[in-house]
Amino acid sequence: METSAFSCILWDVDGTIADASKGMFARLTAVLETFGHDTPSTAELSLWMGPPMLESFQVRAGMNPEDAQTALTQYRELASREGYASSVELYAGVPEIVRAVAAADIPQSTASTKPEVQVRAILDHFGLLPEFTAISGARSGPEGQLDSKAFVIERALERLAAAGADISRPVLIGDRHHDVEGGAAHGIPVIFADWGFGLNEEAEAAAHHAMTPAELRGLILTAAQAAS
Repeated sequence: METSAFSCILWDVDGTIADASKGMFARLTAVLETFGHDTPSTAELSLWMGPPMLESFQVRAGMNPEDAQTALTQYRELASREGYASSVELYAGVPEIVRAVAAADIPQSTASTKPEVQVRAILDHFGLLPEFTAISGARSGPEGQLDSKAFVIERALERLAAAGADISRPVLIGDRHHDVEGGAAHGIPVIFADWGFGLNEEAEAAAHHAMTPAELRGLILTAAQAAS
């Protein structure tokens, strides 16, 4: 049996639990090309992983709000048509950690700016949905298109508390500066997953770094001492 110094675990999804880049990159490329943009490189596309998509269409593609909204609608139509779990892979070793956390009766929730319906679909597809006490992602519809990491963290904590979880000592696991900044907004330490899409400088303010899932497990779970 394992235990944890943290009372609950919050998970980012893209770049932390799941690698959805293959499908995302193909859809983004198709949408950007319809707006006359050159085919982006993989390095350029990787910067889209994490932030709200509507924001990225404006900041990274330089679109005005109207075009960004149209592009986002096209992107989500493609994702819905292909299936939200299409081309998604889980990072080796991470599902085992999710299951170990659940087995240790430590409440956990997602805290992702990916639309909540997509988060649920991915976790359900891979059989991980029952391991979570709560799910928190971006809201559906226009109101959720710019939901920040701080917002989804707040909802995750509210939903965990409503389920009776102890939220006094949370930790967030993520791979982008948005995770670090969102955690800081709530005074929550962040473990930076170095296998994700973040750049080295994005991890500077993180409380801990995990180079591998094995290191992550050691940071959040410890073997319980046997009774003497």
